[in-house]
Amino acid sequence: MKKRTSKSNRISRGLHVVALGGGTGLSTLLRGLKEFVTRRRDDSGNVRQPISDLTAIVTVTDDGGSSGRLRRENRILPPGDIRNCMVALSQDEALLGRLFQYRFHAGNGLVGHNFGNLFLAALTHVTGDFAEAVRVSSKVLAIRGRIFPSTLSNVSLVATLQNGRKVHGETRISASKNPIRKLTLLPRSVPPLPKAIEAIEGADLILLGPGSLYTSILPNLLIPEIANAIAKSKAPRVYIANLMTQPGETSGYALGDHLRAIQRHTPKGIIDWVVANRGAISPEVAKRYRAEGAEPVAVDIPDLQRLGYRIVLDNLLEEHGVIRHNPKRLALLLLEEFLSHPRRQ
Repeated sequence: MKKRTSKSNRISRGLHVVALGGGTGLSTLLRGLKEFVTRRRDDSGNVRQPISDLTAIVTVTDDGGSSGRLRRENRILPPGDIRNCMVALSQDEALLGRLFQYRFHAGNGLVGHNFGNLFLAALTHVTGDFAEAVRVSSKVLAIRGRIFPSTLSNVSLVATLQNGRKVHGETRISASKNPIRKLTLLPRSVPPLPKAIEAIEGADLILLGPGSLYTSILPNLLIPEIANAIAKSKAPRVYIANLMTQPGETSGYALGDHLRAIQRHTPKGIIDWVVANRGAISPEVAKRYRAEGAEPVAVDIPDLQRLGYRIVLDNLLEEHGVIRHNPKRLALLLLEEFLSHPRRQ
């Protein structure tokens, strides 16, 4: 176990970073990392580019809200998580980002839709290809990185609960109050996007999380080629722990329980390191989350060490009415801790 120390002099150019996930967790992570993609000069006048390639691989199992409606009515992949990643990586979040996140509050058929979702849906029909629509939209937003869906197949989630009942669909799984025993994809076998595999194979650092365990992290890893590519990688493979449990989905889970769930669903040895928060949550905010059924994720260091993980702790907390990871502190920690690590032997 190690706590963060200042190692800013380690940062050099050329790191290839791949982040896998979905939801607000992945977009928060990308928002911090994008600041290190741009070229800059240090005090000596030397050009430094800590990250030369930043790739997000995004789950496509969302079936709720605007994304779910577009998925059902237009037969396209759900665009919401990808839209959030685009905005997080955009150079101008203030204007174009706000435009892509704009949600219609009036209009027959428009209420509840985001402009960015509609833009991606329209481009998918114009180009005939969802991945191409993502590429073109990313160009419009001038994003600092690349975004790939994990698969182009129309895939959904099926959870088997501890009581044996099966729950179909991400929205119903998230709303379930019973513990989850097993998660599968429907259909079970779907091909990954080849460029996603190429990105993993060329990565110097692979990041999983933060994000919903069963609906953001595991869906990508249930595609065998993606999990196997991570397992074979010589890059440091880092799991970024959630700050809070999720009612129903991970109620009562300590950090070790999250990692055991990943182990049950994937090949052995896809995670080397665990990054977790050691900052204290204010009593007022903790009380409000507790009333909603969420608790801080307990970090049991001896348990994690028994499982074979190396641990990095830091104060990664940001509170603004809701609890989030601080994007800048998280990005700095990841670069300083893992940039100079050699690829695994």
